[in-house]
Amino acid sequence: MRRLRSSEAIRSLVRETLLHPRRFILPLFVCPGEGIRREIGSMPGNYQMSIDELVKECTEVRSLGIGGVILFGLPESKDEIASGAYADDGIVQQAIRAIRREVPGLLIVTDVCNCEYTSHGHCGYIKDGDVDNDTTLQWLAKSALSHARAGADIVAPSDMMDGRVAAIRQALDANGFERIPILSYAAKFASVFYGPFREAADSAPQFGDRRSYQMDPANGREAMREIELDLEEGADMIMVKPAMPYLDLICEARRRFDVPIAAYQVSGEYSMIMAAVRNGWLDHDRAMLESLTSITRAGATIILTYFAKPAARLLG
Repeated sequence: MRRLRSSEAIRSLVRETLLHPRRFILPLFVCPGEGIRREIGSMPGNYQMSIDELVKECTEVRSLGIGGVILFGLPESKDEIASGAYADDGIVQQAIRAIRREVPGLLIVTDVCNCEYTSHGHCGYIKDGDVDNDTTLQWLAKSALSHARAGADIVAPSDMMDGRVAAIRQALDANGFERIPILSYAAKFASVFYGPFREAADSAPQFGDRRSYQMDPANGREAMREIELDLEEGADMIMVKPAMPYLDLICEARRRFDVPIAAYQVSGEYSMIMAAVRNGWLDHDRAMLESLTSITRAGATIILTYFAKPAARLLG
């Protein structure tokens, strides 16, 4: 077996899993204002950016050959009905238009959720102390439609409400957006690894937690049911989130479902690696590429990752 490992030229020739920047999606956080580029303390190298700075970032993303970006919004104000999520002049809607105008050709994915926009930090309408599923579907459909009208290429619902893919598909189709694909966060777990993201997106819940709607990390078979249901409702692509703690489920999904599969290498995964790098415990480039390779090897064809830019520079 070692004959095929004896030199870099031979190892490269027979390598089974190949990374390419086109398979990466870079998450970006957009905020009101001008000239703002505020580093996220728990996620070094990532920023909350005003639209003018976001456009500059997207120009670099395009030049590196990265597959696209996914947008998360930090609204100027929040309320109990998440009105900023589906307002025509919402922060994400403004950002989409600016990117479409200034960085033509760049793929724009939008996160469709409410937690960044609600005053309580939960993903939908609160009724009797919990998120009301069916009322929340109306907000999600309006948000996805507003993103499509602004120029988004793909909408990605991340809320984990039951039936939201069908509600979004119906709203898009009824308004002439039949060609907009849905990338569903189909198997999204109630994970501890989202911690740094909540600083980045200012989206921590003000009471309780999200375990009544996000998945129990112990349940793999349930994840396959969630994926199957979303595909039946009209999802074009599915996502497993987080990535590395759930490689087994990415692999199982790849075995069962013949659709594009995305995996989100979430904030906690990124921050763990970066913390170890800063302490001199890990080599940055090798840890980054090994982690991305493992996700690809498991079966993901698309990776949402905060490493998209440095990985693209290395691979380029």
